[in-house]
Amino acid sequence: MLRRKFIQSSAMILPATGLLSFTQKYSHYKNTPLDIGIAGYTFVHYSLDDSIAIMKRLNIRYLSVKDFHLPLDSSPAQVKEILDKYKAGGIEVYTVGVIYMKTEAEVDRAFDYAKRVGVNMIVGVPTYDLLNYTEKKVRAYDIKMAIHNHGPEDKLYPGPDDIYNRINKMDKRMGICLDIGHALRAGSDLVRSVKDFAPRIFDLHIKDVSAAQADAKSIEAGRGAIEFKPFVDALRSIGYTGKCSIEYEKDMKDLVPGLAESIGYFRGIMAC
Repeated sequence: MLRRKFIQSSAMILPATGLLSFTQKYSHYKNTPLDIGIAGYTFVHYSLDDSIAIMKRLNIRYLSVKDFHLPLDSSPAQVKEILDKYKAGGIEVYTVGVIYMKTEAEVDRAFDYAKRVGVNMIVGVPTYDLLNYTEKKVRAYDIKMAIHNHGPEDKLYPGPDDIYNRINKMDKRMGICLDIGHALRAGSDLVRSVKDFAPRIFDLHIKDVSAAQADAKSIEAGRGAIEFKPFVDALRSIGYTGKCSIEYEKDMKDLVPGLAESIGYFRGIMAC
C-alpha cells in the first residue's frame, strides 16, 4: 500500500515526458516472464500510424489488433501491407479482437480472418448457441478462442466464471480473455479466478477501475480498486505465459499520459 501511494503521488507530479522515460528505462526485468502488450481498442481514436508511434514511444511490442486498423474483410495483400507496417515499427500482432459473433457466418469470417493475419488466437464473443460451432472451428483451424468478459452490462459473459462454466468441458483451445477491470466490476475475485481457471486463461486485458462495483469507471492503473501485486503473484504461481495487454479507456482522445502511467505502474509491480 505504501508503494501504491508513492507511485500515485509521484505520477501526479511527473510530466508525461517523465512517465515515458520511466516506462522506457524499466522496460525489461530479469525475473519476470510476463510480456506487456496493448489491447487495440485503446487506439480507437488514433490512426494506424499514430498508434504505432505511441507503442514505439512506450517501448511496447505486442498488440491485440482491432478491426478498425486491420479490417475483417482485408485481402491477403492488405493484411501484408498493414502487418509490414507493424513489423517495421517493431510490433508483433499476437492476436485479433475483440470480435463479436452472432451467426455461423460471423464465426467463419473470424477464423478466416485470423488465418490470413497469421495468429493462433482470436479474442472473441460468440453467443451461447454458437459455442459448439466455434469449438468445431477451433479444431479445424487449430486456432484458440479466448472469450472476453465485459462486466455486469454483458448479458452473455459478465465475468470469467460465466465463460469457464460454459467451456470447461470443451476443447482445451476454448478459453478466456480475462478483462480484470470488467471482472472486478462483475464481482469476481481476480486471484481466485486466475488460480481456478488457470489452464483456460489465454489472454489478459489489464486495466484499473475506480471501485469494485458495477458502475465503476476506468482509471489509471494503481489509482483504483485492483490490488495488482497479489494478481501478478497469482499469474506467476500458475506459470502464465500469455500477454498482459493494457487496455486504457480513460481520456481516450488524449491517452498517452495515462497509458504511460499505467504501463509504468504495471512494470513497477512486476519488479517487486
